[in-house]
Amino acid sequence: MAHLWYRSWRDAHAAILPEALVRYRTLESFRRRLQSVLPSVRVAGPPGRPLGLCITKEGGVDHLFVSASARGTGVATALLSDAEASLENLGVKVAWLACAIGNERAAGFYEKNGWQRTGNVVIHLPVSDGVFPLEVWRYEKLLSETWPVEG
Repeated sequence: MAHLWYRSWRDAHAAILPEALVRYRTLESFRRRLQSVLPSVRVAGPPGRPLGLCITKEGGVDHLFVSASARGTGVATALLSDAEASLENLGVKVAWLACAIGNERAAGFYEKNGWQRTGNVVIHLPVSDGVFPLEVWRYEKLLSETWPVEG
């Protein structure tokens, strides 16, 4: 899974994110990060050959990555739908996700799936010697509506 995450991240982000952040994102960094979030990881694909992964965190979709070979096959849609259902089951009404500024392919995918860009925010990414502030596009999606009960 770490190899999938590393390769997919580099494919989607290496050319559009600051070089300083790219240097932090080594295969080993993805292995460490994966170990720390394993309970929140959902994987698509056969055992030993993952095609995609999704990680939820604190009411949102923290990471969604699909291998280049699985793009356009429905894997990303299935993972995103699964994440939305899991978050809704936890009582999340409005889910969030962050998208790298300039990642037009991902932005189009999220918008096609009902997510709305709400603006730019700065997130603080963990790196080996602290945190790395990164401005990203914030997306939100209404997962459930609470209707008033008349009594």
